[in-house]
Amino acid sequence: MLRSVNSGNIFVKKIINLHLQRNFFCTASASLFQALDTSATSPLAFSNSDTNDEVSPTPTDRGPLPIITSRKLEYCPTHRVRRQSWVENLDTIPEQKLGLIDLHPDIFAHFPRIDILHQNVRWQMLYQKVSWTSVKTRAEMPGGGRKPWPQKGTGRARHGSIRSPLFYKGGKAHGPRGPTTYFHMLSFYSRVKGLCIALSVKFAQDDLKIVDSLDIPSEDPKFIKDLAEERSWGASVLFVDDTDIMPKNITLATDPIGHFNLMPVYGLNVYSMLKHETLVLTTAAVDRIEDRLLFQLHRNDAHAMTGKSAKPIQVTSNQTFY
Repeated sequence: MLRSVNSGNIFVKKIINLHLQRNFFCTASASLFQALDTSATSPLAFSNSDTNDEVSPTPTDRGPLPIITSRKLEYCPTHRVRRQSWVENLDTIPEQKLGLIDLHPDIFAHFPRIDILHQNVRWQMLYQKVSWTSVKTRAEMPGGGRKPWPQKGTGRARHGSIRSPLFYKGGKAHGPRGPTTYFHMLSFYSRVKGLCIALSVKFAQDDLKIVDSLDIPSEDPKFIKDLAEERSWGASVLFVDDTDIMPKNITLATDPIGHFNLMPVYGLNVYSMLKHETLVLTTAAVDRIEDRLLFQLHRNDAHAMTGKSAKPIQVTSNQTFY
């Protein structure tokens, strides 16, 4: 009887704790949604409460927040959950949340296939490798034009030149003849899935940051260094935009820093994403990446891309897809 009473008391205490946790969660959720509602009229709703004594550059006037409200995703399955990420700013060193952006689950939530990542990295490292090792054949060796001894009568094996591969310091038979390239073409979908997996891994590890633009108010390298240190971006950062004409300030600021690099969308690759600790994408770059990768994943002529007779297909007058 005593055991049943104690069990009942424990059960009642658990119910009370669950009720209190539920009330706390509802209160926290209400406070969060209230902060999101007031962000439309308060540009500093998501800014950090700490203030710097130093005079920071003037931030860009981007209008009311949040700047991202909704985003249409093509080919999005109904059973897949859309991923979301904060959109940050680059015009101030303290981080400001500008809004939320929806990310396609097929691009940013792919299953992490380490074998496909290894294939892409090995492929990229090998296609830039050229072996210049070369050895001389018997025809290229100096000397050896005279027959070393008569054909018969000496009891020795017959030879015609001391530069034969059988002799010491003779020419090499079947040796390396550089330059030799190790290029091989990785399969089409291994390259496409490699990009999706690398983006998904960066997003899952919280190493993928999305910004509204790459405009910064100063061309001083110290500004971008302090920004990366404040936001814990790590030692190396890769900035990606949808165009190869980057803003002037960030170009001059990252030029003397060897581990901060700029790259357009058409140059994005698996090796560069894994080499840098943090990947920073603009919202325009996200749109461009999803548009290109979704086209490749859902094209109706994929069988032609995986065969031996794969040829470039002209889509428009300015664009060629392989």
